[in-house]
Amino acid sequence: MAPPILSLALPSETGRVLSIQSHTVQTKKISNAAWFTHALHKRTYFVNRGKESNLAGRVVSQQRYPTFKGQVLNGQQLWELMEGLEANDLLYYTHLLTGYIGSVSFLNTVLEVVKKLRSINPKLTYVCDPVLGDEGKLYVPPELVAVYREKVISSIVKLMIVSEQDGRRACNMLHAAGPSKVVITSINIDGHLLFIGSHEKEKGQSPDQFKIVIPQIPAYFTGTGDLMTALLLGRSNKYPDDLGKAAELAVSSLQALLQRTLDDYKRAGYDPQSSSLEIRLIQSQDDILHPLVTAMHVMKFHRCLKTKALQLDKLALAGRASLR
Repeated sequence: MAPPILSLALPSETGRVLSIQSHTVQTKKISNAAWFTHALHKRTYFVNRGKESNLAGRVVSQQRYPTFKGQVLNGQQLWELMEGLEANDLLYYTHLLTGYIGSVSFLNTVLEVVKKLRSINPKLTYVCDPVLGDEGKLYVPPELVAVYREKVISSIVKLMIVSEQDGRRACNMLHAAGPSKVVITSINIDGHLLFIGSHEKEKGQSPDQFKIVIPQIPAYFTGTGDLMTALLLGRSNKYPDDLGKAAELAVSSLQALLQRTLDDYKRAGYDPQSSSLEIRLIQSQDDILHPLVTAMHVMKFHRCLKTKALQLDKLALAGRASLR
């Protein structure tokens, strides 16, 4: 007889998160970032999309490791893991979290996983961070973008975001595709870094939209997007009706972590402008669990942009959370 699953036998408000993301030996940045959903009172179970020695150099404008080694899980292997979980009645989850997906076949399998999980729990929340590129460049195959647009979030469109209004319009277009909560994690406008959030609480009503002006830190960091996604998931669980509060806490945690990372590199005599910096994740756990909200404020927009009918079942992240 299989042992009882206490998180199912004794359910709580914390829920169960299935995280499908990568893992690296050196930086540990993605799996450990998602681990903080666990620390924020969300029971989290990990499927490592791959095991790599270090982070691959995707952003060509910054110095990265010259090479990496490891293995990447393919779609068939992912599905075999799901079959093993299903055979032991272990497929009940309240949230699914996905980040970087490097191939069309793996993404198609993830979509099958979504269907399977929703057949067991129709209220499943899918937290999708479509990690597609940075600094105006893709680091995934173009055909992967097409699958995201056609099968995941149908209103991922070719929209140049150069203003707050563009950002809000992009949120509404994503709302029309289904997600009730949308965040654009970093928009660089006139030297200011903006976080824009949008939450349509009732079907067919105009969403509550807000922005957070984030002080820029003069460095480039690896792992910020995955951590931001994990923090938003954890905080949104505690404040399900206040996306602004959840975002304020998540951004505050991340900014404190980045400042600690920058200070530590400088203390070690390292020039932070010479390459990307690996975030000081474990050293900043108090900032993550108990963030201090500083000078940043959530500024709400007036309700003036109407959206179409929504499905309250997804949290979509548009853009890449490379706060710097």
